[in-house]
Amino acid sequence: MNLIYHIVSATDWAKQESQPDYEASSLQTEGFIHLSTKEQVDGVLSRYYQNVPDLLLLHVDVEKLTQELRYETATNNDQFPHLHGPLNKTAVIAIEKLN
Repeated sequence: MNLIYHIVSATDWAKQESQPDYEASSLQTEGFIHLSTKEQVDGVLSRYYQNVPDLLLLHVDVEKLTQELRYETATNNDQFPHLHGPLNKTAVIAIEKLN
């Protein structure tokens, strides 16, 4: 199983609880949902989510995604997975509480 990860606030996740798909705000502003490999999660947390409470880490099975996934170069020259469409919740196999 090939897993990637998405960090989301518990509040944002709960707002879309009854929907079959999840749409991060970045889907509207940037055209994709930010995801990370397992090795990238800690760096993303330290760069963008310091002192942010109530975070969840979605464990996403790449093989179950229904939208296009692309690995694209970020500002640090690392290749990050980006989902170009809503995240179907059937691809979320686990939800981990981070803090």
